[in-house]
Amino acid sequence: MAATTHHHSSTGNPHGSRRLGALLRDFPWVHLGIGLLGNSLFFAGSILFFWKSTMLPAIWIFVFGSLGMLIGSLGELLVRVEKRRHGDD
Repeated sequence: MAATTHHHSSTGNPHGSRRLGALLRDFPWVHLGIGLLGNSLFFAGSILFFWKSTMLPAIWIFVFGSLGMLIGSLGELLVRVEKRRHGDD
């Protein structure tokens, strides 16, 4: 009886990884749009810090803007990794 080996993906779901890679390659504008929204919110939040009366909304706009920038950057990183994996760079 021959021994069989099973190769496991680091994610545990190779099909999910392929779907995510395809999604990232097919819709690169999504994370770009999220990043641009994040940049805009970050800038708007920064402006609102000038007035004491808008300090609380400024904090939350700044935080959500920062999160959008982070998501946009991570999306771009994942697209570049996927392109390199598939030799598309």
